[in-house]
Amino acid sequence: MSRYTIFILIISGLFVWASCDGDYRRSAQGGFSEVLVVMDSTEWDSPTADAIRETFGREIMTFPRPEPKYDLRFRDLRTNRDLEFAKNFKNTIFAAPIDEQSNVGSFIRAVMSEDIRQRIIEDRNFAFPLKDRWYQDQWTLFLSGPDHETLAQRIRNSEESLVGYLDEVERDRWTREIYRRGEQKNLADSLMENHGFSIRVQHDYRIGVDTTEFVSLRRYLNDNDRWIWLSYEDDVDFESIDEIETQWIHAVRDSLNEKFIRGTRDESYVTTDYRRPHNTKQITLNGMPALETRGLWQMTGDIMGGPFLHYTIYDERTGRLYMMEFGQFAPRHNKRRFMNQFEAMAHTFQTRAGEEESDVIARSDQ
Repeated sequence: MSRYTIFILIISGLFVWASCDGDYRRSAQGGFSEVLVVMDSTEWDSPTADAIRETFGREIMTFPRPEPKYDLRFRDLRTNRDLEFAKNFKNTIFAAPIDEQSNVGSFIRAVMSEDIRQRIIEDRNFAFPLKDRWYQDQWTLFLSGPDHETLAQRIRNSEESLVGYLDEVERDRWTREIYRRGEQKNLADSLMENHGFSIRVQHDYRIGVDTTEFVSLRRYLNDNDRWIWLSYEDDVDFESIDEIETQWIHAVRDSLNEKFIRGTRDESYVTTDYRRPHNTKQITLNGMPALETRGLWQMTGDIMGGPFLHYTIYDERTGRLYMMEFGQFAPRHNKRRFMNQFEAMAHTFQTRAGEEESDVIARSDQ
């Protein structure tokens, strides 16, 4: 069961859901990584507002300059126009204690059944996410509790699930966006045929290095240089992803970057900038256990640097260990949107074993 399923079960039958079949509604408005937070203006400095800033708006420290996870826009409900704007927005959070005497509190009570209101008062439920409630491609989250202090604590304690749900929605959006202008399907097929894995490749990346157990691709612009590399090894000593330590990942990464991701000078190459924060967490990537590492790289013998996004993936079906890394040098650009694009691309990664398994499942469903 998905970690978000409990949310969906809570709200099933609570709202009127629009059918996905024949849904001709307009798409919701708003940009990537924007979240409209609808709260009474007198509560914008409340514990609930602070908790939302600390979770959805927390700063990402693995960029050259910290950037917020999501850009938060606070708005009150003073008129019907305010409500229509909120209902039309792509990512919207409605937040208020269940008994708050405000327009926001009244709206939250109006859309919830008596049973759900009682659950909120008793602090049994507090978060109710919805997709496509009023428009297509829309994510909405209702947050409520018996009081601000209790609600704020629940938000902080559930950061991984609450923010993770929106992360998945945004990643799907980015996937549609980055391949909208085309992709190189022949290149993806070639990677699968020659190396046993594939990744959906945007239309303007070009092959750099293509050798035994290592492939790199590059999208070069004068002010925005981006690259991807993938490496793999068979018959590794690890039995599971749990045995892999962060220090080992960085040692292998640094070795591969020194060998293949070189600068214009003979002595320059990409390596990890250990002076700055970097972090690793365990995730699942297309059904495979993986470790996601974020941090900053620097160029030896030069002043260049930038963010990287790295995945160490263990395919337990074949015993093969993969490494996949995305890097960028774009000193004049903010980094968040490009790293979000990298993450969306990474989640298209597939192995031959996974492709064959998907084919078997597809045939059994027919």
